[in-house]
Amino acid sequence: MYIVIVGAGDIGTPLIEIATAGGNEVVVVERDPEKAEQAASAFDCLVINADATVKETLVDAGADRADALLSTTDRDATNIMVCLLAQELEVPDIVSVVHDPQHMALFERIGVNTMENPQRLIAEYLYRAVKRPSIVDYMRVGEEAEVFEIVVGKEAPIAGKTIADADREGLLPEDLLIVAIERDGDGPPITPRGNTVIHEADLLTVYAAEGATPDVTDVFGHHEDHD
Repeated sequence: MYIVIVGAGDIGTPLIEIATAGGNEVVVVERDPEKAEQAASAFDCLVINADATVKETLVDAGADRADALLSTTDRDATNIMVCLLAQELEVPDIVSVVHDPQHMALFERIGVNTMENPQRLIAEYLYRAVKRPSIVDYMRVGEEAEVFEIVVGKEAPIAGKTIADADREGLLPEDLLIVAIERDGDGPPITPRGNTVIHEADLLTVYAAEGATPDVTDVFGHHEDHD
């Protein structure tokens, strides 16, 4: 892929590393001379030290023939301007970091794929690690729903039961789905069926429409704060 990355800061730098390591043709646009020099020295890509809010800069970066443009600067106004210019240049896939949640709707309104401020996401993960220590990993879906991983505890009400039996006994909320099961760390994940038995120590991937609430984690043997 031909990828234009705008910004070589805290977010852009690891993105450049991943994109170049993936064998993509990468062009970086960075306004700060020092950051531009650092990126040019560290990565196998073309780095343009210029202002990405100037259309000619994006043309010089080859945005008019790029497969994707990702804007990672620390200013939402800059990212919006870059995305609008990328649309004028008909870049097929445009993605931007959004720092202020109140600006999310604006980016969506102009048809740009968005990524919430990573610093806030990290803060949410840290808070979740304290508030819901049983959750191995999670991803928010919409306002409340979550997909998360959880290990079945020794005293879990669901342990030793089939999914169908657990459902009949009312252990599984209607809006909860067990998506995958990893067992003993061997082989591919198990695709659960009604007759699949849930074992202690299984690592489950779960979808819950109301998120990983204490009532949900109780089912898997983790009795956490219900406040």
